[in-house]
Amino acid sequence: MFWLMWVTYSSFYLLRVNISVAVPEIMKTFALSRTEMGLVMSSQFLLYAVGQFVNGQLGDRIDARRFVAVGLLTSAALNVLFGFSAGVLTWMVVLWGLNGYFQSMGWGPTVKTMANWFPVGRRNLIAGRLATSYILGGAISWLVAGTILARSSWQHVFWWPALLTAGLAVHWFVRARSAPEVVALPSVEEQECGLDSGGLAPANGYIGLQATLRLTLANPHVWAAACGLFGLNIVRYGFMDWAPTFFVETFGETSSVAALYATAFPLAGAAGALAAGWACERVGSRSQTQVGMVMLLALALTCWAFPRISTAGSWASFAALLAVGFLTFGPHMLIVTALPPVLVTRQASSSVTGFIDAVGYGGAALTGGVSGMLIDTLSWSAAFYFWVGGALLAAAMMRLLGRSRTRRQALGTCAGAHSPSKVPGEHGHG
Repeated sequence: MFWLMWVTYSSFYLLRVNISVAVPEIMKTFALSRTEMGLVMSSQFLLYAVGQFVNGQLGDRIDARRFVAVGLLTSAALNVLFGFSAGVLTWMVVLWGLNGYFQSMGWGPTVKTMANWFPVGRRNLIAGRLATSYILGGAISWLVAGTILARSSWQHVFWWPALLTAGLAVHWFVRARSAPEVVALPSVEEQECGLDSGGLAPANGYIGLQATLRLTLANPHVWAAACGLFGLNIVRYGFMDWAPTFFVETFGETSSVAALYATAFPLAGAAGALAAGWACERVGSRSQTQVGMVMLLALALTCWAFPRISTAGSWASFAALLAVGFLTFGPHMLIVTALPPVLVTRQASSSVTGFIDAVGYGGAALTGGVSGMLIDTLSWSAAFYFWVGGALLAAAMMRLLGRSRTRRQALGTCAGAHSPSKVPGEHGHG
């Protein structure tokens, strides 16, 4: 199940970040400005944010096997259509926005499936490993897209990944199971603490819309995590969307070479996610917020220094990009993978993950257009300062979340476990 989740969710990124490699060619072919391309990318983030809230709730109700497969297949179809958009800006905005909505059907159900299969005591490490799916998925997407672009037109950057992921969606549908109870294995509570499953529904353990909405919208810890992700996504997608263009315009690299440079960003991020998971296991109680805050403060400093480092040449920028990737994806993994089941209960993991991601992708939507506008009207340095602000906002939210969770220090122990039949949100289940 771990590898099914890893491979399937990483394939979503083949259909999401491929556009950043194609951006320079699309702008050149159709005489589009950075601001116009920023609008196309922002449309994806905006509808992804809406979809995360809606589909997060649905992901707690509908079996992940069907839900994830439908999202991935539809995203593949929309990538094919985008290749035929022919530079018509309105058509591009609509198609890429819809792609964002169907992309949002992947992560919430995946986090819930992880929480269903892995007990509390292993989740920090498993979350770190699972997070490398979307981090390395982005790197693989850039590598594949850059290779295709070097040999063919920009349209094929969208068509070939769509063909591959359609097959992976069918593979997920055939083999995945949403919880161990589905195949007559003990629940995670029974595995870890010897508790009775308390009447947990075999397929999904759905606790009802009213309960999931209350756990999501009335929980200040969830809001703090969501606002933290809002700031962090300003940095993450600022670099993911504009790093290839930065190398093309600043150092005169070709689009395919710039894509190879930019691949270092998520590769270093994978190391950051694994390191953050390991550090949480070493630090102990409330470790997610402590580790996250330290990494975010270091990220703000690195973003501030990036324009100055770049004056030393492309290799200095490459090294700085490695540092930014490492410091971005460690906290990101903690916020969207490790924290959601801790903040509430695993039966509402998809809903809470979806809400956190929905607010977070507001920051991603903001950074696409705003970063492009800042680069167009001011300079690349102005965009970097904007990204510094996002990192500082995220660090402040991690500090706030760490202080407000003092009463939850016992999370993750059998003493804090519960029977799922109890009222959700009134216990400390991790």
